[in-house]
Amino acid sequence: MPGIGTRAKDNMIQSPRVATLEDQADWDLVLRESHHRMKNTLTLLGASVRRDFTRARSGDISAAVDQFERRLVAFGRLYQLLSNDDDGSTIIVEEFLENLCGALSEALLEPAGIRCEAAVESGTLPASQCHRLALMLTELVTNAAKHAFPNKKDALIRVDVVCRDGRWLCTVADNGIGATAPLQGTGSRILEGLARSIRAQMYGETGQGGTRVTIAM
Repeated sequence: MPGIGTRAKDNMIQSPRVATLEDQADWDLVLRESHHRMKNTLTLLGASVRRDFTRARSGDISAAVDQFERRLVAFGRLYQLLSNDDDGSTIIVEEFLENLCGALSEALLEPAGIRCEAAVESGTLPASQCHRLALMLTELVTNAAKHAFPNKKDALIRVDVVCRDGRWLCTVADNGIGATAPLQGTGSRILEGLARSIRAQMYGETGQGGTRVTIAM
């Protein structure tokens, strides 16, 4: 992918510790903060709706309403994909994460003029692991959409998920301006808590060609 992975000088973003399973109180905190992030995502959706209706002329109101309805349906699909992780079942990773990326694209990225590409290898994971991985990917994609592309054309976020020798590697990369510092605040706490809950490591790099974050599970 042009502009990503070929940086002359990169700053590293490293998760400070190897993840270990924590108690229920830790997971409750992660879940609560994840719901907070979903509220922020709704705020992004609302902003795009206001922009569309402000731009729409009287003759374009019907089209704006149709577009708003499609985004609401996509957001509902996104929330449904992320909301359940306790049924003890096994999930087909390719189908689940491709649906997730499609919902993210339609609900959040396309309205902001950002393209999304996804390449996911086939395989299965326990539902609890797959859903928490999906929460991490959603946080990374949302963060990139909010911060990586100020006034930038040809914006792209790419999600790559591969399995090598029983180890899943999940990468979210953008061709934006590059992060100036590691993730902080609620987003960082969500990612660190989720990583601990599935025994994952998270690391990344950033530079003029964009930012790339990989989750190794």
